[in-house]
Amino acid sequence: MSESVWVVWDDALTSYDFGPGHPMAPIRVELTMALARELGVLDGVELTGCAAATDDELALVHHRDYIEAVKAVSARGEPDLRRGLGPGDTPAFRGVHEASALIAGATLTAARAVWTGRAEHAVNIAGGLHHAMPGAASGFCVYNDPGVAIAWLLSQGAERVAYVDVDVHHGDGVQYMFEHDPRVLTISLHETPTSLFPGTGFPTETGAEGTAVNVALPVGCGDGGWLRAFHAVVPPLLREFAPEVLVTQHGCDSHALDPLAHLMLSIDGQRTAYAVLHSLAHETAGGRWIATGGGGYELVQVVPRAWTHLIAEAAGDPVEPTTPTPARWREFATEKTGEVPPLTMTDGRSPEFYDFTDGYDPSDAVDRSIVATRKAVFPLHGLDPLP
Repeated sequence: MSESVWVVWDDALTSYDFGPGHPMAPIRVELTMALARELGVLDGVELTGCAAATDDELALVHHRDYIEAVKAVSARGEPDLRRGLGPGDTPAFRGVHEASALIAGATLTAARAVWTGRAEHAVNIAGGLHHAMPGAASGFCVYNDPGVAIAWLLSQGAERVAYVDVDVHHGDGVQYMFEHDPRVLTISLHETPTSLFPGTGFPTETGAEGTAVNVALPVGCGDGGWLRAFHAVVPPLLREFAPEVLVTQHGCDSHALDPLAHLMLSIDGQRTAYAVLHSLAHETAGGRWIATGGGGYELVQVVPRAWTHLIAEAAGDPVEPTTPTPARWREFATEKTGEVPPLTMTDGRSPEFYDFTDGYDPSDAVDRSIVATRKAVFPLHGLDPLP
């Protein structure tokens, strides 16, 4: 078991709701917490509530006039297209400020617990809203809760914070907020920006002293290629950077069933990545680990299983992949969505990969992605870009 592990949750976190038909439906987090409860995963953690982030806390990364604009939209429910709130990806709705500030507050609660030593690991599955910019909403994200948490850690005296983002979309908002601050290392593994929103995240985006790291993976990349790229980039950089705290974003929209993207990972591949990040938190950051959710739009088959695995991994008591999903949870999922839910906690895969240090193939698209990233940033960290 890990030491003290907090899971931050309040039923009001489901109020972050862009309405019927929007991909980011709050049922995904509701089903996750229900599955974690039914499997006994929450028995090994401290379940704690949260308060909304204050204006001063949000202003650690967001412009004051933007916060006021979101409040105005929240009160009226009317769009503000200048601020990215309106028809489209991030619709305006009454209560949007309160719902968004609560998610930021939940991730701040996790950060406080870890920084003060009250918890070794802390998880907010409702968080990970990594696209929000200082002065505008973007990509389903209104306030950037990982950004707020990182900025708060810096304000408390943290000198090195690492952020690893495994969402299929580039973690653009967090990168933008810290790309010129050498105290923050951001690493994002995502589908190539030539085929997917937000169109950023090329390896040449390196920030201050190589502290912005981007691994842009080809369409169709599956477990083996993704894990090869992850291991070729993330562990060496975290070991060299030696963060005081590791913050991770676990968008599970890299799954083959996700309707908005084009990678081909399985639940089993994602679960493997969670385990490696857990291990790296202990190896490189003294065990201080703050984990959030993120994207993920296959609401029944993927998100609840992926993030239940994440919570269980953080708790130090992983769920055996072949474990059946509880009958009561399946009934609840069907009642809520009308869908037939998965029967087990696995996709039946055994993720394997060939380590990049054994050599690379210039004709392979994944290897070309790896080499592009390592050449762009490894020398800036005193690391050899080639195996």
